[in-house]
Amino acid sequence: MSFNKVEEVFALEEGKKVRLRGWIYNARIQGGLAFIDLRDGTGIVQVTIKKHELKHPSFDTIVDELKREASISIEGYVKKDPRAPKGVEILCESLEIIGKSEEYPIKKGVGVKFLLDHRHLYLRREKFQAILRIREKVVEAAEEWFRRNGFHLVHCPSFVLAACEGGATLFDVNYFGKTVHLTQSSQLYLEAAIFGFEKVYTIQPSFRAEKSKTRKHLTEFWHIEAEVAFATHEDIMNYEEDLVSYIVEKVIDESSKDLEILGRTIEKPKRPFIRMTYAQAVELVNKNGIRMNFGDDFGAEAEKVIANSIDRPAFVMFFPKSTRAFYHMPHPDDENLTLSSDLYAPGEGEITTGGQRIHHLDLLLKRLKEYNLNPEDYKWYIDLRRYGSVPHAGFGLGLERIVKWITGVNHIRNTVPFPRTPFRVYP
Repeated sequence: MSFNKVEEVFALEEGKKVRLRGWIYNARIQGGLAFIDLRDGTGIVQVTIKKHELKHPSFDTIVDELKREASISIEGYVKKDPRAPKGVEILCESLEIIGKSEEYPIKKGVGVKFLLDHRHLYLRREKFQAILRIREKVVEAAEEWFRRNGFHLVHCPSFVLAACEGGATLFDVNYFGKTVHLTQSSQLYLEAAIFGFEKVYTIQPSFRAEKSKTRKHLTEFWHIEAEVAFATHEDIMNYEEDLVSYIVEKVIDESSKDLEILGRTIEKPKRPFIRMTYAQAVELVNKNGIRMNFGDDFGAEAEKVIANSIDRPAFVMFFPKSTRAFYHMPHPDDENLTLSSDLYAPGEGEITTGGQRIHHLDLLLKRLKEYNLNPEDYKWYIDLRRYGSVPHAGFGLGLERIVKWITGVNHIRNTVPFPRTPFRVYP
């Protein structure tokens, strides 16, 4: 007889024999009666052990071993009981302790630091598992959308010589005696790939040495990035809108149980998404009492104002070039502005950055000089403009940020199994 999964037992008829294995999520002992919440990778079910009905081993020999997170296997039968969670319990006839558990350290009332120090155990919590399953669904949805829309997957290097987003946030690495950096983005390499495949994407880690204590920054994060040949800024915003809508809709349709575990209600995004200019966003921020000058980047408070002012995702477009990296295409009506945009999620804030890239050789060289960057460091990237350059555009979507928005968790570190921040590299 094979083992059942917990998720299966709720659909079985009363009296059906089952075998389960997993971990004790919680245990309550009352004399000759024990109630166990048995957890496996699919869910939690109540197992009731009655002293006089347990055939093997004797109740008295195992009762002291029924500790939280002990691993066990049980045999029993299904019983319908409205008092049990989800109306089903398993009456246990035999039980085996697979792995004993010591006194479990995670208890009610422990602090955030303690939970982060014990992240290797925190992964066993039901709500955290729900978040990570939703994260998995987000990746699945993104990959599905890219395939359906003709994108090719390209894996890019993590060791790089030149900055993509600015030298201030680079991690230096000793690479066989030479100093290289951990990548901030795969964008430049994806731009190279469009000349072979036209539409490309990747989902992989990026690294930024930002000493930020905000609730939405990690030093290592997962990046969903795409680049498209023959695309304009307008085109890439349309791609972003379609992708984000598809992801959220798929989570709502296919991860309803996990959203329920989290007590999270989220609506499918209204379309079309809002579009406002950078100038309009600055005006909105100032009207709400946050002092901001044209040319400033949006800080946490300004971002919060924008996010709380929208009922659906909103693009903030045409950022000043002083706030953007060197590769952004100038706006045709004002060379001090760029064909770039950030996508804001309602109540959350920025989740993507995108725009049209400079495809003219002379203009790219000019921008590198303006940004005091050494053209030799970007020689291969410049080469792309020498051999059949075309207009193109792309975007980067922060995986943890969209998961944070969808799940409604209060901190981005709760969207990743083992978060990396300026103050944490353990466990």
